[in-house]
Amino acid sequence: MYDWLRGWVLHALRVPHDPEPPFGAPGSIRVFRAGRNYFTLRLIGWSVTQLLVAGGIVFWGVVLFEVENSARELKQTRAAPPPLTRENFNETIRSITAQPPASEKKAQRKRTNIGGWTGFKRGLVEIALRLPNWAFPLIWFVKVSGVALFVGQIPLTYMMRRLDYELRWYIVTDRSLRIRTGLVRLQESTMSFANLQQVEVKQGPLQRLLGLADVHVQSAGGAGDTNLEHGQTGDSLHTGVFHSVDNATEIRDLILERLRHFRQPGLGDPDDHHDLAVPTVPAASGPSDALGAAQELLAEARALRMALS
Repeated sequence: MYDWLRGWVLHALRVPHDPEPPFGAPGSIRVFRAGRNYFTLRLIGWSVTQLLVAGGIVFWGVVLFEVENSARELKQTRAAPPPLTRENFNETIRSITAQPPASEKKAQRKRTNIGGWTGFKRGLVEIALRLPNWAFPLIWFVKVSGVALFVGQIPLTYMMRRLDYELRWYIVTDRSLRIRTGLVRLQESTMSFANLQQVEVKQGPLQRLLGLADVHVQSAGGAGDTNLEHGQTGDSLHTGVFHSVDNATEIRDLILERLRHFRQPGLGDPDDHHDLAVPTVPAASGPSDALGAAQELLAEARALRMALS
């Protein structure tokens, strides 16, 4: 099931095949991945988001149910008032003419100034009373559709988180490195050791807790002209990040070692050093040299004849 869904997502997003290794010796290729705890961290964030959304759906479902019931009861009460008799008529007259005590006035004033959750709910009931009869079925249709959409997005968003973790490529050779990240927004960068300027490890508090770190690799990039236009001086650095790896020290030491080896005298990019071969002219040979060569050739021919016979 996972392989089928993975293939479908990759095909739908038109994600290209796995990246080719950058320039370098085939035996020097090293591939690194993001740490397992990075996926765990992303999964925790995804789970918290899903729980919050599910809680919101349940909350508003209960509120709509209570508001709908209260609105229907009030509509029925207002639509069918009790029949008028002598007893309730006299009671109504006494309630109008009678002066309520001070404690009841204070209670009425408190009820008038009710706010918070009760006031919010009462306001929703008042709004529901003004809605037409077909409004609540439409609201519940939208609600049920939202629940179905929420349930349907769970495997898809989980797949997106997992693929974002699986499709992080950090490839290092003896002459260059290549970084590819992203799923919806794909980003791939290649850096040659000839332009590499700096390698550093950065680690935040949460990464330190999970045993993760970032390796920042900086090289001289093409943005230097832009900075000069804005009055800035110095080289502009293009940065590649090995994000949330659990072997940051190993990656840093490997890059520094290969960079040191790359910059040793006589090494480097073979395209930058082409030694032109100068054709040599054989020296003139005298008669004695020609006689000696003929004798050696004759001896080899005899030995070959004897071996074949």
